[in-house]
Amino acid sequence: MNQNQGYIRLIQSNCKNCHKCIQRCPVKSIRFSSGKAEIIADECLLCGQCYVACPQNAKEVRSDIEPVKAHFAAKEPVYVSLAPSFAANYKGATIASMRKALKQLGFFAVEETAIGATIVKTRYEQLIAESGAEHGVLISSCCPVINDFISLHKPDALPYLADVVTPAEAHCRKIKKEHPEAVTVFIGPCIAKKRESDRSKYIDHALTFDELTRWMNNEGVMLTPIPDTEENSRARLFPTSDGVLRTMFKNPAWSYVTVDGMDNCRRAIKEIIKGELRNVFVEMSACAGSCVCGPVMERMRDTPIANNAAINAYAGKKDFVVEQPAPDTLHESHDDLKIRKVHISEETIKKTLLQMGKTSPDQELNCGFCGYDTCRDKAIAICMDKAQIDMCLPYLMEKAQSFSDIIIKYSPTGVIVLNESLEIQQLNDIACEIMNIKDRKDLYGEQLVTILDPRPVLDVVQLNKTVRNQPMYLSEYRRYVEETVICNKNYHIIIVFLRDVTSQEAARSHRESVSSNTIEVADEVIDNQMRVVQEIASLLGETAAQTKIALTKLKESLQDNE
Repeated sequence: MNQNQGYIRLIQSNCKNCHKCIQRCPVKSIRFSSGKAEIIADECLLCGQCYVACPQNAKEVRSDIEPVKAHFAAKEPVYVSLAPSFAANYKGATIASMRKALKQLGFFAVEETAIGATIVKTRYEQLIAESGAEHGVLISSCCPVINDFISLHKPDALPYLADVVTPAEAHCRKIKKEHPEAVTVFIGPCIAKKRESDRSKYIDHALTFDELTRWMNNEGVMLTPIPDTEENSRARLFPTSDGVLRTMFKNPAWSYVTVDGMDNCRRAIKEIIKGELRNVFVEMSACAGSCVCGPVMERMRDTPIANNAAINAYAGKKDFVVEQPAPDTLHESHDDLKIRKVHISEETIKKTLLQMGKTSPDQELNCGFCGYDTCRDKAIAICMDKAQIDMCLPYLMEKAQSFSDIIIKYSPTGVIVLNESLEIQQLNDIACEIMNIKDRKDLYGEQLVTILDPRPVLDVVQLNKTVRNQPMYLSEYRRYVEETVICNKNYHIIIVFLRDVTSQEAARSHRESVSSNTIEVADEVIDNQMRVVQEIASLLGETAAQTKIALTKLKESLQDNE
């Protein structure tokens, strides 16, 4: 008996924080941490809805192929209990086809779980016959997910749950009674059977159709069409919705009802617990459409009509000829395993709701995006460390909107947000100040041209040009600005930034004016100085000439005296 846990493993690199698994989980047995979804094993029903719903293939079902192969290596006779839904999963296959293929893989013998179904439905008939004139409700015990749901989450319904083993358990008990040395392996569309096999002394291992298909493909084993003429096989109807009831003898004093799908089952169990119903047998299945729509019908085979048609065509008209075991050998006690939840005070819940941005009841949208039915349920999950505040889409949207609003509002530049039609969506205070806008709301939805020249924006959108810090003079507003235009085609928005440089431009003009005046004064001073210089130079020039003449004459006189 394999006691290894972790029936559904998370592939962390694939998990994208989409919340699909928690949305589909009927008991919210998933803890989100750092944006990753981890299954809470003690609360999980193994219904497989998270596995089916995951769009990123982030869930992986435990494989038990290797432990089965180990029995082959040990030369032990391994018997298969094959779920009747195989006829829907493997188109055109018969028990003879499957027996041939499975023996090629190494199995010793192959029998139909429908044999165990015949035993179980007969025991249900006996219980109804023994109940007397006035009885309450009897819920079928064929579905291990429903059995665990009642034991873990709705123990008040335990008195109504039939204390009868599942068809797989009944069949494997029969096999081991007849072949004490046998190793039994159930193969079917149900993940929960893996846990049932871990708990059972009679079911040694459980494989899914997914595992079987991969195994056959790896070994190159092909299914061959072999006709089946077994007329005594009505219990093959068990995996269909209403299948159990279609095989049973109906006591006229009783009503017979089928309920499938976890949402319907939860409501039905709530109704049953009230204790107001009498003489009602309820066939209950966790999967909507019953086992032929199980989570590992070669995952994602969503063909309920074809699946039901295949089973209806394959089932016989009469029961298998089976010796009915003693009632005590079919007894299965269902224990009260109710999960004791930690009490969360109302004050703590309200505080958490405030952290989620739910400051009043009208802000509790109960949209279900996070996976929880109500905002209050989500708050309780946060308090239990099972959920995170940022799993709330409205909260994230409001937070992002608030964040963007703050950025726009307190931006040191004017900001105009447009849609692709150049219609104004948002203006900040600086933009209103630049363009003397008194009531910005009057402009929302209006064309940009009503307040600003749209040509630079059109160039960016249509011509794929870049406009960054382009100087502009807004004559109507007597403002100098530097305009930057950003177009995000992914989000279909255009953002215009206007940096008001009017004061800088005035300062620059002032500096230019001062500089120009200074130059003029300097030029005038220079001109005056040049005139003075020229006059001095003129005077100096005459004196120098006269000195030169005098010196020349002196030189000549001295030469003569020599």
